Amino acid sequence: MKGINKLAYKLLVNDTAKFTALLLGITFAVYLMMFVTSMFSGVMKRATSTVINVGAPLWVMDPAVETVSNSIGMPAYVLDAVRSMRGVKYAVPLYVGGALVKLTDGNYQSVTVLGLDDTSLYGRPDLIEGKIEDIYAENGFVVVHDAEFSKLENPRIGSQFELNDNRGVIVGIAKVITSGLYGIPTLYTTYERAIQYIPNPRFTISYVLVEPKSPSDIPRIKQQVEALGYRARTKEEFMKNTQDFFIYKTGGGINIMIMTAISFLVGLSISGQTFYTFILENLERFGALKAIGAKSRDLVRMILFEATLTAFTGYGMGVGGCVLLIWVAKLRLPSYAAMVTFGNLMVSLAMVVVIAAVSSYAAIRRVLRIDPFEIFRG
Repeated sequence: MKGINKLAYKLLVNDTAKFTALLLGITFAVYLMMFVTSMFSGVMKRATSTVINVGAPLWVMDPAVETVSNSIGMPAYVLDAVRSMRGVKYAVPLYVGGALVKLTDGNYQSVTVLGLDDTSLYGRPDLIEGKIEDIYAENGFVVVHDAEFSKLENPRIGSQFELNDNRGVIVGIAKVITSGLYGIPTLYTTYERAIQYIPNPRFTISYVLVEPKSPSDIPRIKQQVEALGYRARTKEEFMKNTQDFFIYKTGGGINIMIMTAISFLVGLSISGQTFYTFILENLERFGALKAIGAKSRDLVRMILFEATLTAFTGYGMGVGGCVLLIWVAKLRLPSYAAMVTFGNLMVSLAMVVVIAAVSSYAAIRRVLRIDPFEIFRG
């Protein structure tokens, strides 16, 4: 550590109260920003859970569909037309719908039912118990073992329930990449069984899942689907459409941005004011350094070193506190959706840099105007 930086460090930590206040201000701001944005990231991932878990590269849907959970039925000819399009390797139907099941204790529980193509079972989950072939057995269903699993009385292989006066039997227990958003258990079965057990309108195909022959065929398939009067979206585009709906059409995104901005302003006001007060209280020391020959750039370097050290220390403490809280919350609440992503870290880091820059700018302007003669005369 260079001498000027060592001196800046000693000046900073010498006043324990001010140094602690600086750290706490930035730590609290980072903690709030990370907590809010992590919660939002978790909600967005769970909102697109069906797209992620099924994993199809291309989805065909009604043009009015805005989220994966609000599907609009399509007639059977759409599936036939898509299968005949150039560039399509194969295409299968997918049913996505809600239902109410009656458990053995007489209680009712809402569930999400995914009906997979009877021939290929395309989009099937990985099983941790049972065999996927058993889904073809009479009344066979596969249940997802996620945070909502206990709402179905922790079913085992052979557990039974009623769905619209039809008997259902658990033939497999599956795991998926991410749980759903609404706290509802998920069941998989065949497409034909799903539309047979659950009351539906005339059109029952929720989505057509397409496997293109090559990625270069995707634009051509999209054009053909558009000409048919429907819409084709890649996995990433469909996820983004769903996320945009929650951000811009539900108010969730605006609320998150407001809370993040408030966290930023809290950190900026506390840290900026405390750091500026710290500089004022040490003005005589900076004046003395200037009087004995310290150049302006040396004083600027000291202030930038102090601001950077404080900002990044507070950033690390804030991120660590948020990660610890999320980890503890998930141990106690399996359905808790928050998750730390690279984007969350970058947003918080950028805001911390802004806080440090604004605090440094105000302090630098004050220090550079020091007149050593006035300090010594006082």
